[in-house]
Amino acid sequence: MTRISTLAQKFAIRIRFERIKKKLSQEKLAELAGIGRSTLTQIEGQTSSPTLDVVEKLAKALEYEPYELLIFNNLQI
Repeated sequence: MTRISTLAQKFAIRIRFERIKKKLSQEKLAELAGIGRSTLTQIEGQTSSPTLDVVEKLAKALEYEPYELLIFNNLQI
């Protein structure tokens, strides 16, 4: 298993939380963000760290500013 940073772990948890909150499948969020579903699966599965471009795309698809997805108040990993 690839080791990713704590920041990437927290981001993965936050993305999954926001996706579920908005009732989106991984396939639909990936489509909205213009990324591959496998890329999203790797991010959420904490096996890959997203690039800044992917962070920006996911934020836009979830209707956030990128920095907002990096706020982890009360997030447990």
